[in-house]
Amino acid sequence: MAGQLEKGTLLGMGNPLLDLQTDVDQAFLDKWSLKANDAILADDKHVPMFTELVDKYNIEFIPGGATQNALRVCQWILNQPKVATFFGAVGKDNYAETLAQKASEAGVNVKYQHHPEIKTGTCAALILGEHRSLCAHLAAANCFTTDHLDIPENKESVEKAKFYYIAGFFLTVCPPAIIRVATHAAEHNKVFMMNLSAPFLSQFFKEPMLAALPYVDILFGNETEALEFSKNNDFNTDNISEIALKIGSWDKVNKKRKRMVVITQGDQPTIVAMDGAITEYPVKSLTKEQLVDTNGAGDAFVGGFLAQYIQGKSVAECVECGNYAAHAIIQQQGCTFPSKCDYHH
Repeated sequence: MAGQLEKGTLLGMGNPLLDLQTDVDQAFLDKWSLKANDAILADDKHVPMFTELVDKYNIEFIPGGATQNALRVCQWILNQPKVATFFGAVGKDNYAETLAQKASEAGVNVKYQHHPEIKTGTCAALILGEHRSLCAHLAAANCFTTDHLDIPENKESVEKAKFYYIAGFFLTVCPPAIIRVATHAAEHNKVFMMNLSAPFLSQFFKEPMLAALPYVDILFGNETEALEFSKNNDFNTDNISEIALKIGSWDKVNKKRKRMVVITQGDQPTIVAMDGAITEYPVKSLTKEQLVDTNGAGDAFVGGFLAQYIQGKSVAECVECGNYAAHAIIQQQGCTFPSKCDYHH
């Protein structure tokens, strides 16, 4: 349990997706041309699959999307409702209601932009043994517009927050909204944080990513994403520490804050670059039996890190809590967590 924090201290913006999680067999994956250990965007041929899953399978509905996941984990650790506010676009359907209900139960204050004509984004999370096939249908999540930031109560949420977190996936949806929030953060010396999120973003969304980077005070990522960023920005190195230092020294809009770069590497040490120096934080290994599902571990790490960071804790404590949260999540199916958090720092 944390010390009392103000509601709305943290604001997140991203793609809200409802994960439809269930066990399937190889025949189901073959039928829909899916691989056992893969993550793809759905195309038209996959749309009927979502209907079949709901009609014939025992589905667990889990609120998903990288930013929303991180905020849910942060709230779980803090155990104080509505410290975090979330913006993202959904339809006006049952899935949107389920998504809002589940995220609210976790303590997140969701303020969705509704698109009545478009379905809420979903992600089929299909489990076959220890493998997991993800098929995401962004739908309404892809339709977020900056108008949402002009609504008076949302404008107030932006102004009230002291910390901002946006996963890199949102670069594919609404870069102007990112820049608008980032500019506000820089002008008021607040903390703006992003995530590299996926290798394809550095490759195919390089322009919006590099437009946002000068505003970023803390950048998260994993080793694969860091290597792809290095490759696409001619760093000429595959040394993770060097990459982190180079990103750390990238030009910044708000000169009052030094940039921190945090790179996770699975069970290898977490690397933090700050002030031109590297600190490594060891990660406790789990046994093969404890490893249930690594999907969501990165989001969970960020959620744990944020839970401590917004309380003014040291970087070491932030990383420790991030690793605690990642461990908790990879011992469960999907980005879910035990009902009670036993983290007491």
